[in-house]
Amino acid sequence: MVVELAKLGFRVCRKRVRGLMREMGIWAIYLKLRLSENRENHQIYRYLLNHFKVEEPGQVWAADITYIPMREGFMYLAAILD
Repeated sequence: MVVELAKLGFRVCRKRVRGLMREMGIWAIYLKLRLSENRENHQIYRYLLNHFKVEEPGQVWAADITYIPMREGFMYLAAILD
C-alpha cells in the first residue's frame, strides 16, 4: 500500500498506513492456518501405510481437496498423487 501511495505522490510510512487500515477495518485476505486446533468429537484415523513398501507406480494413491479464498468467493483446488 505504501508503494502504491508513493506512485501517486503521497509520502507516508508503513506504520501510518497500517494504523489507517486498522481504523477503517481493511485487512489482507489470506488463509489463516489453524492446524493445531483440536475439534470436539473429531475422529482420528491411523496411518495405514506405515509398514507398506511401495515398489511400483499405481500402488498407492492420495487425494486432497481444499479451497482458496478469492475476492469474490472462493475456488477449489484438487490434487491427486500417484
